[in-house]
Amino acid sequence: MVGGAIMRRLELVPDVELITRTHAELDLTDQGAVRSFMQDIKPDGVILAAARVGGIQANNTYPADFIYENLMIECNVIHQAFAAGVQNLLQLGSSCIYPRAVPQPMREDALLTGVLEPTNEPYAVAKIAGIKLCESYNRQHGTDYRSVMPTNLYGPGDNFHPENSHVLPALIRRFHEAKETGQQEVVIWGTGKPRREFLHVDDMAEASLFVLDLPKGDYDANTDPMLSHINVGSGTDISILELAQKVAGIVGFKGKISNDTTKPDGTMRKLMDVSRLARMGWQARIELDDGLAETYQWFLANQENFRG
Repeated sequence: MVGGAIMRRLELVPDVELITRTHAELDLTDQGAVRSFMQDIKPDGVILAAARVGGIQANNTYPADFIYENLMIECNVIHQAFAAGVQNLLQLGSSCIYPRAVPQPMREDALLTGVLEPTNEPYAVAKIAGIKLCESYNRQHGTDYRSVMPTNLYGPGDNFHPENSHVLPALIRRFHEAKETGQQEVVIWGTGKPRREFLHVDDMAEASLFVLDLPKGDYDANTDPMLSHINVGSGTDISILELAQKVAGIVGFKGKISNDTTKPDGTMRKLMDVSRLARMGWQARIELDDGLAETYQWFLANQENFRG
């Protein structure tokens, strides 16, 4: 999703040559394949948006897959990029890197100050490793490898799998199918009280390229050398129940919304402190209501083709 959004923006830039491979063409968990690709191509810069991702159920069901695949992707791409002489790299992480009980909104310097949320700890450990890889190569080798930590993303190209998707696309699919089949009730996981922040993927793409294009002096001036990641978010959050009500309204579902409190809530609040990026000169533009409406229209137009 986010890689596609970044590509759409870069395709509009006349002096950029995009070099991409599909998963079928290049398995990023295969060290030899990544080494051959980097040595053959020797790109000027790398944007690493690839990851194994999913919601609470997917993280609980496939913890080994989540930690292994994400560690391998990061280690292979970052190291082989360095071995091929790449000086500029941007990797995307996740807001789940921060401890479960951390002051809100979450500042970048909260990293590694407490215990992680158990439901996504393996994934979070892998994403923290990615940050530290970039940080360590910069310290030892003088590279300019940067990390951006997005909040919950949504938009065109999302994964609408009924079990393995994140909360927002899962709600869109669930409410749509309930409306289509005439159901009178939709059940959402947990109490509905946890609060989450959401950012449209086009905003994330814009922010990623903004950070990538910052002159090194400007980037360093706004970033502690020992803290080489930057939060990216909207700066506002919403409860899961309120989100469900918004989605129901956009989809046109008129029935009842109830809660299954036997299911986990996860972290009760995850709101990013985006003041550092704001000081650099970037803020999110797309309002949640507008983004939800656009995403639902994309869902309707792509039901035959979307993942899941």
